[in-house]
Amino acid sequence: MAWVGLGADGLSSSAYGPDEAFRALSGHTELAVILALATAFTVFIISYAYSRIIEHFPSGGGGYVVATKLLGAPFGVVSGSALLVDYILTITVSIASGTAQIFSFLPLEYRYLMVPVDMIVILALIVMNLRGVKESITILTPIFLLFLLTHFIVILGGGIKYFHQIPTVTSQVHHNLSTGFSTLGLMGMFIILARAYSRGAGTYTGIEAVSNGIQIMREPRIPTAKRTMVYMAVSLAVTAGAILLLYLLMGVNQQEGKTLNAVMIESVGLGSWFVILTLIAEAALLFVAAQSGFVDGPRVMANMANDRWLPHRFSSLSDRLTMHYGIMLIGGASIATLFYTGGNIDALVTMYSINVFITFSLTEIGMVRFWITERRSHPEWKKSLPIHCIGLVLCLTILTVVIVEKFAEGAWMTVVITSTLILLCTLIRYHYRVVAKKMRALSDILKDIPSEPEPMGVASPLNPRYPTAVLLVGSYDGLGIHSFLNIMKQFPGYFKQAVFVSVAVVDSGSFKGNAEVENLERETRSALEQYVSLSRHLGLPAEFRTSTGTEAVEEAERLCLAAAKDFPNTVFFAGKLVFQKEKWYQKILHNETAQAIQQRLQWEGISMVVLPVRVWN
Repeated sequence: MAWVGLGADGLSSSAYGPDEAFRALSGHTELAVILALATAFTVFIISYAYSRIIEHFPSGGGGYVVATKLLGAPFGVVSGSALLVDYILTITVSIASGTAQIFSFLPLEYRYLMVPVDMIVILALIVMNLRGVKESITILTPIFLLFLLTHFIVILGGGIKYFHQIPTVTSQVHHNLSTGFSTLGLMGMFIILARAYSRGAGTYTGIEAVSNGIQIMREPRIPTAKRTMVYMAVSLAVTAGAILLLYLLMGVNQQEGKTLNAVMIESVGLGSWFVILTLIAEAALLFVAAQSGFVDGPRVMANMANDRWLPHRFSSLSDRLTMHYGIMLIGGASIATLFYTGGNIDALVTMYSINVFITFSLTEIGMVRFWITERRSHPEWKKSLPIHCIGLVLCLTILTVVIVEKFAEGAWMTVVITSTLILLCTLIRYHYRVVAKKMRALSDILKDIPSEPEPMGVASPLNPRYPTAVLLVGSYDGLGIHSFLNIMKQFPGYFKQAVFVSVAVVDSGSFKGNAEVENLERETRSALEQYVSLSRHLGLPAEFRTSTGTEAVEEAERLCLAAAKDFPNTVFFAGKLVFQKEKWYQKILHNETAQAIQQRLQWEGISMVVLPVRVWN
């Protein structure tokens, strides 16, 4: 079931990866045999490398997390930015390729409708995701199985029908290889093969989906994920490699208005109904694969936002409007990319491949560095290091060839877009650092107030009937302390007790293993104990409440509703930064969590006050 749920993105690439690779052979189709073997080999190498990553990142080993953990934040932002562009292109490439399969069995005069249909499908996915549609294995399974069944029939049927051609094709391949090497030389043939190999880079997209999706698997997660990776690798290698060989065996040629897969399926000779059914299965799986961009894109944005590379508002996936920001941005960028390229699959795959292999390369560099630096504590390093070295060479080769060969044909745009996003992320993080520095100055002043933790449980339990101030806080800093003192100042003598609420948010900095999560929980409890100690020093009985989760707003709402039930006479408070001269970008960059929680509590009929904390420009 994990293979069904996470394998669609990878397996669907066999609809356009082999097609692009075979077209790039430039008349030297005899190289398809070597190309098929190289494709299968690359799939297995990258898949095995990610299987090793799964072992070391059991809570999710996506490219952003791996690069951040093993290489540092600067490499993490490069990988994260490439991933965001990658997910945008996942949507565009999958939709454009899926539509191309459909139009392959329609009359040529309808070709002008392809881009409008692409846009309609993307808009439909945006609307569906805004309404909260989630991935469902139940819905996906029939599509996935239909794809497997139809392509098994194509591969088996094509092999049987053209089996008698094997001696003739083998002789032609041998003759053409000899002729090619004598006329073009070894280097000339290698360049053609390398170009086609790199053009088929779209075949390998989606392989990291398993390592990204470990957290949704059942226990035991690591063995399940590794078996899933095996299923994905075998199915993709066999399908993509067999398609390339069938192109050669059948003598598939380009036909106007048709994909090479459509020509291949027609050549099997099982009737027009089977052609239509198989192409619909391809299109359906591609449309499902496009959904991964809407699901995983906002997840990467949330991780980067928690690390202050993107606006904080993207960090809370639980808030409906926050999730909408990510879906709208990614969907809108996909539509813009569609119109920029005119739905040209060749250009889209070029752009797609560059960002995929930036992430792959950084991931492999991180793992190579890991095995070298940690070799003393990991005896198996001699077995693992060569695999990642080979994977790194393959990834860098593909990345370099695609950029150099296609730079003037659209690759430059991908480089510019990704570089611009990296620069934007760097500026955002710089702004947050400046604000954090000013907040530390406030913290240094306010932390002189006695706040040594006292043993919890010494004081008497709080009285449910007393007026209670419930303050939502983060770490023990100037923002929280200032907000608490502000409550004491504005409501002198009214509140008889206080409750401090905080959520230990599991983000990209802590979503790597049990040790990191336990450390996060320990730090959160320590900060809350300091707030409780401060309150008791000021003569106000207090306690704290906390929980751990990936979605701050949802967890905070749950804690607040429980507190409101226990203390009926309660007012909730949260602090918010207010700038002296607010600029447009400050409205975008600073967290709306307080307002999001306030809106939810007000809907429940519960009062909440957002307290201003001034920041001087």
